[in-house]
Amino acid sequence: MRFRTLALCCVGATLPATAAEPSFFRDIRPILQKSCTGCHQPAMKSSGLDLTSFDTFRAGGQKGPSYIAGKPDDSLSVKYLTGDMKPSMPLGQPALPPDQVALFRDWILAGAKDDSPAMESRTGPAIYRLPPVLTALRFSPNGKTLAVSGNGEILIHTLDAAGDTLSSRLPGKAERILSLTFSKDGKMLVAGGGTPAQFGEVQWWDLAGEKQIRTAEVTADTVFGASMPADGSKVAVGCTDNTVHVFETATGKELYKLGNHENWVLGTVFAVDGKRFVSVGRDRAAKLIDAEKGQFLENVNAMKTELSAIARHPSKDVIVIGGEDRYPYVYMLDRPRNLKVGDDATLVRKLERQDGVIAALDWSADGKWIAVAGAAPKVNLYDAETGEAHCACSGHSAGIYALAFAPDGRTLATGGFDGKVRLYDPADCSLKKEFVPVPIESASGGDQ
Repeated sequence: MRFRTLALCCVGATLPATAAEPSFFRDIRPILQKSCTGCHQPAMKSSGLDLTSFDTFRAGGQKGPSYIAGKPDDSLSVKYLTGDMKPSMPLGQPALPPDQVALFRDWILAGAKDDSPAMESRTGPAIYRLPPVLTALRFSPNGKTLAVSGNGEILIHTLDAAGDTLSSRLPGKAERILSLTFSKDGKMLVAGGGTPAQFGEVQWWDLAGEKQIRTAEVTADTVFGASMPADGSKVAVGCTDNTVHVFETATGKELYKLGNHENWVLGTVFAVDGKRFVSVGRDRAAKLIDAEKGQFLENVNAMKTELSAIARHPSKDVIVIGGEDRYPYVYMLDRPRNLKVGDDATLVRKLERQDGVIAALDWSADGKWIAVAGAAPKVNLYDAETGEAHCACSGHSAGIYALAFAPDGRTLATGGFDGKVRLYDPADCSLKKEFVPVPIESASGGDQ
């Protein structure tokens, strides 16, 4: 069985068709999210129209309600999709396939019912009986706190000589948090995740005030690999509909989306100057993107097998990528002159094969070490300059899905299937500390 990075525990399966009658949640909503919400969302309501929920879709925009239940030929949404009204929609994109337009017609004709499942109302932080699978963690820029994914929340731990303290809990709408990244000044935390088979979400958090600044919803499933450039102006995320979406941090507005990948996009990272970024995914490609224009430039790598993780050198436009074939590859972003696109001229080196599929990578802040983790219950460290194996961090009982170096290079944090955070000394891979990052409540109701 192929190992799909985090997919088994973090992404919803396709909903089965249960009846001939079209479904808003199963049929209409995914089309709106893929083709329409880039322009019609709360941050950018073109023509006053927001298509991110059933209620806002029904309400319509400046021209009136989006549809008249039972009357598809009189409904604005159908008229725009068929080109009977101009400009035809989706704006600037190919027309929807006839079978998708037919879904809108049939759904409206059947009464335009809302069959969206009720969202669970979260009144407070999650309650844990067992440690959750850890899918994301990241140190703050000053190294004094560690952000860790939980169930529907982010847990902030303060680290000091005395140990670790759970200093705050940041509950949000998304059930799963799959990536975390701090702003350069450490005042803002950005998370990417979502609720399987329902929505993907980007969250912006004010850490000092412990409050959510804004969110942006995208696609019908969880999103992966949130990253920011050094200036924090943008956030890029990968999606299960084979797209990359880029948002403006100041407003949450979607700047653009890219459809150059042919399979799920599982990781993104910006170049040193923030003018480009690279996205990797299950289509085997590491794609270089012009971050300012939103244009695909070229594939950085010679495509081999599915990719699930990426990290960048702290001060150079050099990346390490890895995935299904278990080999970490180090690539330059800039192709040497007079060499053809499509070759492997940008390859710096290939590290040794891992014991399991690669799920997480990180590069130490001093550029000295590359850390590699995945399906195997250990983290391997390599000398970034020579590619030689340095040491292995052991102690996990199963797969490792998240890792991060502290800014001072003295600590490597890891987390995964067994629900424990482990802190290692990169100098010799010795275990410094391990802890469960969530409060565990006993069956009788008390914390353990």
